[in-house]
Amino acid sequence: MKHSVRPGICSEVSRGGAVNAVRKVRVLINPKSGLVWSFGAMQAAFERFWSDEHLDLTYQFSRSPADGKAKTERAISDGVDSIIVVGGDGMVNTIGSVLVDTSVALGVIPTGSGNGFARHFGIPLNPEQAVKALHAASKQRIDVGRVNGRPFFVTCSMAWDAALVRSFEKSPVRGILPYVFSAVYEYLGYVPHPFQIRLDGKKGRTFNDPIMLTVANLTQYGGGARVAPNADAADGQLELVVLLKRDMPKVLPQIARLFDGTFTKIREVKTYSFKKAEVSAGYSGPVQVDGELLKTGPDLVIDVLPCALTVLVPDKE
Repeated sequence: MKHSVRPGICSEVSRGGAVNAVRKVRVLINPKSGLVWSFGAMQAAFERFWSDEHLDLTYQFSRSPADGKAKTERAISDGVDSIIVVGGDGMVNTIGSVLVDTSVALGVIPTGSGNGFARHFGIPLNPEQAVKALHAASKQRIDVGRVNGRPFFVTCSMAWDAALVRSFEKSPVRGILPYVFSAVYEYLGYVPHPFQIRLDGKKGRTFNDPIMLTVANLTQYGGGARVAPNADAADGQLELVVLLKRDMPKVLPQIARLFDGTFTKIREVKTYSFKKAEVSAGYSGPVQVDGELLKTGPDLVIDVLPCALTVLVPDKE
């Protein structure tokens, strides 16, 4: 299901099409991403669909998060119009974090395991088709979430749904199946801890045994699992999704609803919209940010930066 940026507090920047001035577009490639797609095949796709005479297209490899950030900063200094990331949600986070509060647009060719960012915006999972779709994309502004100042674009998780990433990172294989195995492994041994959460300055709530504690800016984890199907990328708010371990026996038989857009309609799944959350866990546990683990202390501040990132969103067909 495609989720374009809905009419909200963020307005459309511009649409694809002919331009009078030269556009500088930089393609940043993660050579370690899960999908095997040769550089030659990728370059051929760009030459086929991005052959405008007013386009200056260059390619670079991102060897590490630090290298990717440095190259993104240089690209901004070079006056690029857009940066196209060839990678997964982790690389999208790395590069996109540098582009927050700039006019440079972020485009994504999904080659990762989950591709939650691409799935939300209807970017084709076939990389060649994604190249084609992004050429005619519109530029739109979206919100950015932050956890203790660290940007995230898709989701941030703090309970079992964060711990499973710890096991997944140890797997030598990428893809949905190892992710499922990691989820089962962590679930069997996961001991919930209480969280105190205060939303938008209101009276705090205590969740004694959360098994799922996810903050969503976009609709899904990735792999088609829509944990927050009503999340709006441009409404100036984030969505908190909570499921308690005591309720898991009732929810497990309905777990397929993660994939049909009705997960949050399950009675035991609670959702809250907010702009700022103050979280106290009482211990330093794992925090997942766009599929990567983040080291934090027991106290977190999660907030939203409205309309802080420009993205390339394919037009509806």
